[in-house]
Amino acid sequence: MLKMQQIKITQEFNAPVEKVFAVLSEHENLNKLFAPAKVTRLSDGKDARNGVGSARKLSIPLAPSFVETNLVYKENELIEYAITSGISPIKAHRGVMKFSDLGNNRSRLDYTISFKGRVPFIGPIIKLALQNGVSRGLKKLKV
Repeated sequence: MLKMQQIKITQEFNAPVEKVFAVLSEHENLNKLFAPAKVTRLSDGKDARNGVGSARKLSIPLAPSFVETNLVYKENELIEYAITSGISPIKAHRGVMKFSDLGNNRSRLDYTISFKGRVPFIGPIIKLALQNGVSRGLKKLKV
């Protein structure tokens, strides 16, 4: 039985929630978070450019690419996405970005990623790499 892996990252920004959301909702800006993966927009959403149904391809060196699709989109509040196609080393994947206004032009992102590895031992390795990479990327993010 493969164990569910979960990453929880909280990052505060010295910027209003609208600005943080605008940066992190753009697929192309996620290159900064998921390096060395390359993120490419595949399609726009139904009601908003980055809304429900918008999709991006993640290409990781030496691995097959896969597609993530936005499933929930509430402007300046929430984005939820999942892997929807392609060959990925993980399954049962869900990403949730919750945005909070802290007042005084400050905001917080609560980012949770959950998944299972497809084979034993791969889940914890991917968890560690994602945790470190995303945390580092968020700290360097310019908003």
